[in-house]
Amino acid sequence: MAGSKLVLEGRISIISFVSGLGVIVIPLLVNFGSHIDWIFDYLTDVNGKIAIAVYITVINGFLLILYKGPLYKVAVRACFLGFTFGCGLTLSFADTTWTHFGWYMCSLSFFHYSEYLVTAIINPRSLSLDSFLLNHSVEYTVAAVFSWVEFTVEKLLVPEIKQLNWLCGVGLFMVFCGESLRKAAMLTAGSNFNHIVQNEKARSHVLVTSGVYALFRHPSYVGWFYWSIGTQIILCNPVCILGYTVASWRFFRERIEEEEISLILFFGEDYIEYKKKVFTGLPFISGIRINS
Repeated sequence: MAGSKLVLEGRISIISFVSGLGVIVIPLLVNFGSHIDWIFDYLTDVNGKIAIAVYITVINGFLLILYKGPLYKVAVRACFLGFTFGCGLTLSFADTTWTHFGWYMCSLSFFHYSEYLVTAIINPRSLSLDSFLLNHSVEYTVAAVFSWVEFTVEKLLVPEIKQLNWLCGVGLFMVFCGESLRKAAMLTAGSNFNHIVQNEKARSHVLVTSGVYALFRHPSYVGWFYWSIGTQIILCNPVCILGYTVASWRFFRERIEEEEISLILFFGEDYIEYKKKVFTGLPFISGIRINS
């Protein structure tokens, strides 16, 4: 049953993501062979907006015909993320001052889509719409919107601070490393990984200490922590760089303490010994304290 769910929903998400990604073809078809610096202007003028609206309408129509109920909900989310990734890719290669925002769009959309796809691969039994993490929390949504507002306001008032290419490159590197580490952690943990902290031990639940777990006790959190900060460094958002660092640190400190209580209950001395040998991976976070 779980295997068939993986094949069906995983395949639907891939097809839908690629369908949304197809938005990059629109400007290419209109002006094939021209220099790429016209793309951004095209996508923001009236004709470009009409073309994108028609494209979205047509794709959504096909998804409605092909999939019903829960499957449509999976398809439309994956398509939206593919569309966002495609727009970000277009901006990334355009001769425009919005290039770095294109990097950000690609980073954000790929993160959320890959969370769903990797979950479908490693733990299809826990797969749900929440696996996209699009509705992670109200705080997460507010933080994302605030980062867009900060970027836009600062770009209008002090545009020069948004063109620090070396800093944006550092942010992109952090995003790439953080994303890679998180996905490596998910794949290594396999069916033991879950987006929700588990309070009851499943029969298949084992203590994973190999691979990236030999380097950090919580590699998925380490990856997400540096990925989130990296997205704001890409945008050169000074306020959000500080805000994301503090908020992410506090969130993962509480999350790790909560999770380690369950892990100690699940694995007892085995986890305590592992905890003594391996660092959490996050600065100034040691996890739950154990009395000697």
